[in-house]
Amino acid sequence: MKELIEVIAKSLVTLPDEVVVTETEKEDTIVIELKVASTDMGKVIGKQGRIAKAIRCVLKAASTQEEKKVVLEIV
Repeated sequence: MKELIEVIAKSLVTLPDEVVVTETEKEDTIVIELKVASTDMGKVIGKQGRIAKAIRCVLKAASTQEEKKVVLEIV
């Protein structure tokens, strides 16, 4: 999951070296934190959050194989 989010985020931003993805596992939930440069924040979120919603949708589809809930937090 971490690698998937990293590839998607790096393809969207202008400063791909600033992209940091961390994955934390708690009981039945996986929390993925995505950190990007402040100048690239708008590119990752998109207008009215459409890109962020699309990333979460792809993540949800990819997580169906695991029996855990996956949460994406954009920091």
